[in-house]
Amino acid sequence: MGLDTTKIALLDKLQRFRKSFIAINLQFDLYLKLRRYFSQMNIRKATINDMSAVLELIRELARFEREPDAVEVTVDKLKKDGFTNPPAFECFVAEDDNQILGMAFIYMRYSTWKGKVLHLEDLIIRQEARGRGIGTRLLDEVVKYGFELGVKRISWVVLDWNQTAIDFYKRKGAVVLDDWDVVQLDEMGIKNYISRIE
Repeated sequence: MGLDTTKIALLDKLQRFRKSFIAINLQFDLYLKLRRYFSQMNIRKATINDMSAVLELIRELARFEREPDAVEVTVDKLKKDGFTNPPAFECFVAEDDNQILGMAFIYMRYSTWKGKVLHLEDLIIRQEARGRGIGTRLLDEVVKYGFELGVKRISWVVLDWNQTAIDFYKRKGAVVLDDWDVVQLDEMGIKNYISRIE
């Protein structure tokens, strides 16, 4: 009989310990979520010193898009092209605790039908930083920038298998044009084309 009382008391202590442990874990999870959402995230224009981090994000995107060896641009090329007058591109970065967690890479185009157009080349968030609203904040910054410039359109492309991105853009009010195909000549295509017209 005494053994049963001891077992019951031990089980009761284990149950209370388990509940305390779960409560501590829940509090810690809540702390992490709050820290994530109320962090001192800063969205700003990239500086020349950010180009190493920007290149890392470009490489991360290339791996995600199943083209890990396609990136040819270098830090020096980004510095030269982005920080001369006029710059070939603009870039916004998302920074938290002095770490760049995402970026939006943009440049101007011109539509013969509409006029000035802003092109969003890449919007990339580090894998470990996704789900914190960083993509929304970067896209917000791009749209505000385009509005300030008076552009008639902001355009970008998305891979047809990246349903998460497609859904994200649609939720933001973007229209995905299913009846258009992207057409391009890569560097070798340009050289081959030139060789045929000379």
